[in-house]
Amino acid sequence: MSDHYVYVLECADGTYYTGYTTDVERRVDEHDAGDGAKYTRGRTPVSLVHVETYDSRSAAMSREHEVKTFSRARKERLVASDRGDAPSDATADAE
Repeated sequence: MSDHYVYVLECADGTYYTGYTTDVERRVDEHDAGDGAKYTRGRTPVSLVHVETYDSRSAAMSREHEVKTFSRARKERLVASDRGDAPSDATADAE
């Protein structure tokens, strides 16, 4: 079974983009080359700042949808949790 990933990119303008893929490296390269999502095309280069792995496509896509609804502050906490500089409740509902 292949892995499924939800990823967050930080764009050159400081915004975040959330996506789903089965190959993170390829997908980030596509975004950087201008072949990714329309949103990222004018915002390159992008940096991969967060990745989550799931066993099923449906679980990953559900999580992608959830993360896309996060406020910027909540996405910042999620990203900070990977860097080790966030409170332990990085995915808590509090804004």
